[in-house]
Amino acid sequence: MKAFIERSGCISCGLCVETCPEVFQMADDGLAEVIVEEVPNENEDHAVEARDGCPVSVISVD
Repeated sequence: MKAFIERSGCISCGLCVETCPEVFQMADDGLAEVIVEEVPNENEDHAVEARDGCPVSVISVD
């Protein structure tokens, strides 16, 4: 499973980082970014929760 953020639409709310810090972090430019190439199995549910909770729907998890 991979996570992706369409960073141009990110509003820097930080919800993804709060929900799944093992996969997402805030970058130096203030926007969220994915920090792992593959989402670890034990974090898949949290990555999906972050995707579903994103207020601007810029996260995809496949």
